[in-house]
Amino acid sequence: MHDRTPNHQLTDTERLDRLRLIRSENVGPRTFRSLLNHFGDARTALEHLPDMARRGGGGAGRICTVEEAKAELAACKKQGVSLVAPGEAPYPARLATIDDAPPLLAVRGALDALARPMIAIVGSRNASGAGLKFASTLAHDLGDAGFVVISGLARGIDQAAHRATTTTGTVAVLAGGHDRIYPPEHEDLLAALLEQGAAISEMPLGHTPRARDFPRRNRLISGAALGVVIVEAAHRSGSLITARMAAEQGREVFAVPGSPLDPRAAGTNDLIKQGAALVTNASDIINAVQPIMERPFALAARESDDEPLDFDTDPSERERIVALLGPSPVSLDDLIRMSGLSATIVRTVLLELELAGRLERHGGGLVSLV
Repeated sequence: MHDRTPNHQLTDTERLDRLRLIRSENVGPRTFRSLLNHFGDARTALEHLPDMARRGGGGAGRICTVEEAKAELAACKKQGVSLVAPGEAPYPARLATIDDAPPLLAVRGALDALARPMIAIVGSRNASGAGLKFASTLAHDLGDAGFVVISGLARGIDQAAHRATTTTGTVAVLAGGHDRIYPPEHEDLLAALLEQGAAISEMPLGHTPRARDFPRRNRLISGAALGVVIVEAAHRSGSLITARMAAEQGREVFAVPGSPLDPRAAGTNDLIKQGAALVTNASDIINAVQPIMERPFALAARESDDEPLDFDTDPSERERIVALLGPSPVSLDDLIRMSGLSATIVRTVLLELELAGRLERHGGGLVSLV
């Protein structure tokens, strides 16, 4: 079973330029894609960053230097880590289709595992014994059926799913750099799973994970998978964030029912009420994803990928858009409607504000002023 898109190989120069662009200040995955689509290549985009940031009302953001990018590539090579772009062989095909796919993904291990269909299993860090046993059994059965289990290397459900599939292939998604494993006690688990599986991260080496990095990691877990199984999750759990992201990405969402007396099952029971597929064994998942796997799969063009930008925006138009923004998130469609301006102008101004460090992007295409 394979889940692969056609391969495209970057040149060393392209990889270096793309690394410089994504490591530059205020450039995130969506901004990166807009810049690459408009300018055609990363090097040209880098040349225009200072002017765009100034138009957005900020100083020229810090641009990653050639020397810094070369040093990161050398450090990655020393650690056995490869930086791959969407469309290149080790990049998970389904992950490449999400709106904020990492422009470069740091991968290591048995990279063939990244080409196989994945099912995510996530859940409570403070899991019950029954939850741990079920996660282990479910992961084992999915592995035997040819699936790769992907999870976040966290305590509880995540580690149980990984440990059950170290021989059949499992993928750990890291919240920090490959040399900053969290939690530290799972370094042995990571070493074991790299024999038949892989680890991926969008963070640079040396990056110690912070609280806000875990939701970012979760979108990669769901984005790379056909579907996400939540085994145990209390209300306001990080696993529920993963379930929401999976739904936004068009992935299947599965939930394991639990006792209404156990707060660790409150989130999963609510997911089932909201329409998540109820899971009691691996065949429930396999039967649900089989039709998806049988459809032809290609790297789909994302909405707005080909939208042009307009850097000749009149200052009064820019002011009109900024005046409509505030600390409360608002959608792009609402900004276009309320400003009376074209989508091209609004997108351009938002991009300039982001490069100036004045704009924050939220889920569902919402934006707000910092």
